[in-house]
Amino acid sequence: MSQLLQPHEYPRRILLCVTGLSPQIVTETLYALAMARTPPFIPTEVHLLTTTDGARLARAALLHPDGGHFHALLNDQPQIGHPRFDEDCIHIISYHQEKLADIRTPAENAAAADTITALVAQLTGDADTALHVSIAGGRKTMGFYLGYAFSLFARPQDNLSHILVSSPFEGHPDFFYPPRQPRRLVTRDGHHIDTAEAVVTLAEIPVVRLRHGLPVALITGRAGFSETVATLQQSFAPPRLLIDLKQRYLVCGTTAVTMKPQLLAWLAWWATLARQGRPETAWRQADAGLFLDIYRVVVGIDVTDYEKSVELLSNGMEKEFFQTKNAKMERILKDALGLAATPYLLITAGKRPHTRRGLTLPPESIQISGFDNRRD
Repeated sequence: MSQLLQPHEYPRRILLCVTGLSPQIVTETLYALAMARTPPFIPTEVHLLTTTDGARLARAALLHPDGGHFHALLNDQPQIGHPRFDEDCIHIISYHQEKLADIRTPAENAAAADTITALVAQLTGDADTALHVSIAGGRKTMGFYLGYAFSLFARPQDNLSHILVSSPFEGHPDFFYPPRQPRRLVTRDGHHIDTAEAVVTLAEIPVVRLRHGLPVALITGRAGFSETVATLQQSFAPPRLLIDLKQRYLVCGTTAVTMKPQLLAWLAWWATLARQGRPETAWRQADAGLFLDIYRVVVGIDVTDYEKSVELLSNGMEKEFFQTKNAKMERILKDALGLAATPYLLITAGKRPHTRRGLTLPPESIQISGFDNRRD
């Protein structure tokens, strides 16, 4: 799907709300998206993040066949169509596989953060989807976590908002949206108010989008909130490269990265050159013998892949070998580290056909174990 599309043009459009004891957040936001936004954003699906108490209220107030306000809104404003909103669209926060009625303890807050992070990662995983997130409802921590998760995973077509409802309609238990036919409501102090005077405003919130800095494993939702934040934070930490050749162990910063033996040796080769003060090299001048020395430490001499490499590089570095290993190594680093991979990637210097590649980490940031070469 082309990124030139506007959010309202995507085939799958999702409204995600967080609610607690105020289910009207859903209908108020849906109304504002359809009636107060230019151009309108008409969801094809509505999803709800809540607790068991919030889910119970949502079912009764929004989805009940007798007087549910979600169905009433669709009947009242036909241009909204019939977005999907059913039991499967209500996501209840759980802790140790037990659904939570409320969120009070630090452990329950952590569970809420993980649930929210996983759901936002899932909903932003489809390129044909535009996501609109409302943080107006629920406990403040839930809104914070949802907004933070949005910042982590949001794409250009996704938007974040808060719904604003004019007084005295804000929080009124019988106000869910301004109906086409105005109604009279009674406030707690006995005053009569007219829904024709209600103003519902969608306040869109600009955010810093950090998705491009996340490793692939985090973008696909295979990590919790704390791990996601910690991984992103590593991109701001001083780089440090640790390679143990004999143990086949690689750490970039504080993240262990898995590489096949040949690619591990290839990165160690670049790191060795950087430690020797000659980080940049062209494939024609690349020291194939040094690479083979390092590779032999990693795999030993009686390994077929090593023997093939010796034969291939018997006359010096091969261009295709040089370029392929660089590309594969960097792809693994980017997938594992996201934005934090930048210090460990090769730079390019010079103009074709005399370009050179190199690892620019300072020597004091590199530690290589298991290899002792007199040139190092």
